[in-house]
Amino acid sequence: MTILDAIKNRRSVRTFDGTALRPDDAQKIIGFAEKVGNPYGIPIEWKLLDAKKYGLSSPVIVGTDTYIAGKMRRVPHAEEAFGYAFEKVVLFAEELGAGTTWIAGTMNRNAFEKAMELTDGEVMPCVSPLGYPAKKMSLREGIMRKGIKADSRLAFGEAFFDGSFDKPLTTESAVAIAGALEAVRLAPSAVNKQPWRVVLCGNSAHFYEKKSRGYDDGAWDIQKIDMGIALCHFDAAANELGIGTAFEISDPGIDAPDDTVYIASFKYE
Repeated sequence: MTILDAIKNRRSVRTFDGTALRPDDAQKIIGFAEKVGNPYGIPIEWKLLDAKKYGLSSPVIVGTDTYIAGKMRRVPHAEEAFGYAFEKVVLFAEELGAGTTWIAGTMNRNAFEKAMELTDGEVMPCVSPLGYPAKKMSLREGIMRKGIKADSRLAFGEAFFDGSFDKPLTTESAVAIAGALEAVRLAPSAVNKQPWRVVLCGNSAHFYEKKSRGYDDGAWDIQKIDMGIALCHFDAAANELGIGTAFEISDPGIDAPDDTVYIASFKYE
């Protein structure tokens, strides 16, 4: 399975078939996680957690006792770095046939943080269950997906722009990079808010966060994790398509809406 296949095929899985994660899959996933990097160079420590051993639970997860979690220092760009790296792990799990879903709030966080042995200054942004998807999702999962319109995505011209925010981008005008942008469009996000906005200027893709109320408390912005996921999808898809990328944080000074802030850029060729 290619990265593009994994991006297109993956969905959030909350209902698992009860089969324990195979030891070889577990080793492959944690081994991959321990080697994965992020454009910010921020270290992340990963662990596989046994729910029964540590007393872990999530009211939305059925049929697996295995979770993967990561912890890191609470430093500038920690959210974006974690989103980028964790999504790489999620896509790798998809390639192995394992199901995942991002969980930030619907869990007994204190128990998870204790299992991860968090110290002062560290944060555990999200976790994911790991297992094999059940043939049929639970009624609760179906209701949740319907409630957040999990399968809907912004139209291409609503998320991507040509030179400025007042000129929607078309697939025809972005043909060289359209595949990587489509990978961004398909990315998962908290409550499916899809906060990413991308402005193409020359051979640069500038990523912006369209902020929603209630996701940024001044010290931590959950939607920046979503931005990290979007950066991951763009970078991985572009490289798979044979497009070279170079990451940079250099605000181009584009006039943006009041609720929209610059995050990072990729130069591509």
